[in-house]
Amino acid sequence: MDPAALKSSWAVVAKSGDEVPLFFYSHLFLSHPEVREMFPVSMAAQRDKLVGALGAVVSNAAQLDEVVPFLQQLGRDHRRFSVIAEHYSAVGASLLATLQHFLGAAWTSQLAADWAEAYGLVATVMVQAAEEAADDSPAWWPAEVLGVDRRTMDITIVQLRPEQPLHYQPGQSVALEIPYRPRRWRYFSPANAPRSDGSIELHIQLIAGGQVSGAAVRSLRKGDAVRLGAPVGDTLQLPKEHKNLLMVAGGTGLAPLRAMLEQLDRSQQPVPNVHLFHGARMPWNLYEHKQLTRLTQRPWFSYTPVVSDDGSYPGPRGLVGTVAAQHGPWPGHIALVCGSPAMVAHTVGELTGAGTPAADIRTESFGTTTSAGGQQ
Repeated sequence: MDPAALKSSWAVVAKSGDEVPLFFYSHLFLSHPEVREMFPVSMAAQRDKLVGALGAVVSNAAQLDEVVPFLQQLGRDHRRFSVIAEHYSAVGASLLATLQHFLGAAWTSQLAADWAEAYGLVATVMVQAAEEAADDSPAWWPAEVLGVDRRTMDITIVQLRPEQPLHYQPGQSVALEIPYRPRRWRYFSPANAPRSDGSIELHIQLIAGGQVSGAAVRSLRKGDAVRLGAPVGDTLQLPKEHKNLLMVAGGTGLAPLRAMLEQLDRSQQPVPNVHLFHGARMPWNLYEHKQLTRLTQRPWFSYTPVVSDDGSYPGPRGLVGTVAAQHGPWPGHIALVCGSPAMVAHTVGELTGAGTPAADIRTESFGTTTSAGGQQ
């Protein structure tokens, strides 16, 4: 296998833009119409994800060992779409046909063999991970909506209870499928530490143009049946070492940090000092302000709300990452950062610029991948 040839040939194909996924899915659905029902009715959002996923895998073809954990998680995640080994062969055949179509005369027998080998390795890792996961966990967890609280105009708090126990650690995320957007799964982080009754709280923010968030915020009702995927993520969790914590959240990025605060508050052992900065555009977007203010009665917890777009706000104003960095330095602290990708990137830059070692900053990212249900 020649990784350089894989990478260069993919770069040529990717220049054709949207035509590439259009050809791929047309070939896949025509040759294997039985897989069409595994994908969303609207493919507009799905098409763009194929190029990103293939590019990520191919660009690491020379260091496959480095992406094995990513591929294994991807394989486990695909169980919730009822993907089986035979489906990988169908996808592989359509991938090779797509490459041949766009490369034309450059599609040699050697390049075809290299691509087939690379795809075979990737598919094998994913299938094996899925088979191992099937031994001890379901493909998804059916759950019932227990309650819905429209906390602000664009944020809804949803209480769910899975039919079977779903074990997770604060800081992890679970994929959610709602009945109003079948086969469109989106990740959300539980905002509570595990409860004895098994219920889970999710904070869902309305995103402009979001096909899932809009339906979830506006339409979910008590009694609705939803499905949850297996918990993922191992970076944004309470550190094992007993160090003071700096938490920086943007919007509903507060959810996993709130779950950690709940875990600390329940602890029977001494807990570290924690300072939380929660950023929002307007004061009414500080949707957990009362709850967090009450928590400041604990001697170990401090809380700073930050508003960016209201010049009349009497408290700290600006981007939350900037404000958190200005309140530093934070020697001896572990920083936990969660929010939009732009917010996380900005905050990490601000903290490192203010002297926080990058090794002491924890974030979580699931990357961009392709699946039957959307972004993972």
